Amino acid sequence: MARPSPRPKLRRTSALLLVAAAIVLLPLLAPQLKGATFEGADGKAQALIETIDPGYRPWASPLWAPPGKETEGLLFALQAALGAGLLGYYLGLRRGERRAREAAHDGAAHNGAGDERD
Repeated sequence: MARPSPRPKLRRTSALLLVAAAIVLLPLLAPQLKGATFEGADGKAQALIETIDPGYRPWASPLWAPPGKETEGLLFALQAALGAGLLGYYLGLRRGERRAREAAHDGAAHNGAGDERD
């Protein structure tokens, strides 16, 4: 059986590395980000609501407020890490199942082909 050429895999890997490098470097090099303030959507929404209706009073309040911005950032990072871990686990599980099915299928094809011994 002929082995496939490694060229397409090398090109795909190179392209993915180039895209990853661009994702990391472009925000660092973007001139419009100099002096920009990075605030969340909650703060922007609150400011917009105050301009639309200055007398607005929220009808709900948080059950717990973190003691500082560091704790808030830590909880956000923990949430992102847990989500990435669960997604990685699921994708790895599916890949393992697919490989096991392919191995069982290949094994069945090799064992049953031309094997007519009594």
